[in-house]
Amino acid sequence: MAGTAGTPGTPRVLRAMNDRAALDLLLEHGPLSRTRIGKLTGLSKPTASQLLARLEAAGLVLATGTTEGRPGPSAQLYEVNPAAGHAAGLDVTPQRILAAVADITGRTVGRHELPTPGRRTGTPVVQQVTDALDGAVKAAGLARDDIHRLVIGTPGAFDPTTGRLRYASHLPGWHSPTLLDELAAALPMPFEYENDVNLVALAEQRLGAARGHTDFVLLWNQEGLGAALVLGGRLHRGWTGGAGEVGFLPVPGTPLVRQVTKANSGGYQELAGSQAVPRLARELGIEDVPPGLYAESAAALVARAAQADDDAHRQLLRTYATRLATGLASLVSVLDPELVVLSGAALTSGGEPLRALVQAELEELAASRPRLVVGDVREHPVLRGALESALATTRDEVFDTSR
Repeated sequence: MAGTAGTPGTPRVLRAMNDRAALDLLLEHGPLSRTRIGKLTGLSKPTASQLLARLEAAGLVLATGTTEGRPGPSAQLYEVNPAAGHAAGLDVTPQRILAAVADITGRTVGRHELPTPGRRTGTPVVQQVTDALDGAVKAAGLARDDIHRLVIGTPGAFDPTTGRLRYASHLPGWHSPTLLDELAAALPMPFEYENDVNLVALAEQRLGAARGHTDFVLLWNQEGLGAALVLGGRLHRGWTGGAGEVGFLPVPGTPLVRQVTKANSGGYQELAGSQAVPRLARELGIEDVPPGLYAESAAALVARAAQADDDAHRQLLRTYATRLATGLASLVSVLDPELVVLSGAALTSGGEPLRALVQAELEELAASRPRLVVGDVREHPVLRGALESALATTRDEVFDTSR
């Protein structure tokens, strides 16, 4: 007896599976010919032709150009229709909200930055979010209703049991227990929220140094020190969303801090966070410490130390590497990851010299020895991760031809 529509193994489901496979190949490889799609999917030429005709009629692919410079007749090329869907992402910090819109191929088509200077702003958070989103949507030449999904990245994490933002007391206005309901009422599209460092890990897993890895730790050091944990291919968020809040981790070399959530500090943050680098530089007699925010000053100092040949800068890099490895040793001992990705300006600015020193120190401090790599996604990695997260769900919805 034939199965009903939508049952696994029925023609409709098999066609949808082939359609999705072809669309994913076009996203990965760019424009492809019918023959090439047939070879990559294992489909016959007639079946590949029917598939492309079906996807073109659905507005999911476009015929674009022909093959040139090869023996034989030219062949029609096909690509995913960029206008088939759009997604948006927000990167929220205490200083600004950075918003972007991407088409379904992943290309950023609109971006907007909304300054939110400290606690002076009297604009409600919901209006800040909608203003930032509207700026990016306008820059993309679209309307709000064109956005299929939005992902908002913030420091800390929204507790799934209470709906309140935790671990981010430095983000003014974001701690109301009704904020998520207010956002849902104001936004015309579905939205999700995610910890900013988790989104960096997602960007590295899909586009950067962690591609192909299902077990890794990402250590982030920029405005704050944090980690993201990917176990079995999935983000591990913890019971309250606080997994990876390693800035609070007690470590040797700093006083034991109690009531760390109220003090918004902790051992590892004090030992190796970006604010520790300028302080360490001054202790070593380095006088020309760059001014500015801790993250900017730390990144500049670490970059200089990675290239310098004087004793003070070499000692700065060695001491910083030891401090980083001290906290990483605890993570590695518990999780035994395959890979550790170093990300954030205070880490990536040190490049290979810093990575090699941290790797050597970690091998002295931990029994397991994961490989350390420097993150590849450098330009707005939180925003890129938010877009990748929103795009993944958008593609699942738009590319589902079984309905």
